[in-house]
Amino acid sequence: MWYLSLLPFALQALAIAIDEGYFHVRRGLPKWERIGHPLDTLSVIICMGYVLFVPFSGKALALYIALAVFSSILVTKDEFIHKDHCPASENWLHAVLFILHPITLACAGFIWPVVQEVEVTPWIARWLNNKDQLSFFLQVQFAAMTFFLVYQIVFWNMVWKDKPVIKN
Repeated sequence: MWYLSLLPFALQALAIAIDEGYFHVRRGLPKWERIGHPLDTLSVIICMGYVLFVPFSGKALALYIALAVFSSILVTKDEFIHKDHCPASENWLHAVLFILHPITLACAGFIWPVVQEVEVTPWIARWLNNKDQLSFFLQVQFAAMTFFLVYQIVFWNMVWKDKPVIKN
C-alpha cells in the first residue's frame, strides 16, 4: 500500500505539467508570475529538503507543519490576479493544485519518520512499509523539484522573458 502515498505527488506533477506546458506557454507569464512561481517551488523544496535532511523529532515535526502551512498559503498568493489573466480552465487547474499541495506535503510528513526508521504507529508502519523505495522517492522528488526551479528561473526569466503576455 506504500505506493498509494505517491499518488498525490504524481497527480500534482501531472497538473503542474499541464499548467506549465499548456497554459503558461500559451499565454506567457508576466513579471510577477516569473518571480512568484519560483518562490512557490522554493517553498516546496524547503519542505522536501527538511524531511530529507532534518532528523525526525516532535519539535522538528512542529516546524515542518509550520513550513508546510506557509507553503500551502504562499502558493495561493497570485489568485487575486490570476482571475484577470487566466481562463476558467486554468483557474480550475489551480484549484486542483491547491487541494493537492497540502496533501503531498502531509504524505511527505508521514513518509519522513518511516525513512528515518523512527518508531511510528502501527497503521503507518503497515501503510508505508517500504522504507528504501520511499527514501529513494523523496530523493528523486527533491531533485526533480530542484530541476523544475532552475527551469522556471532560466526559461521564464532568460529564454522567454520577452514573450508577449496574453491577458484573458
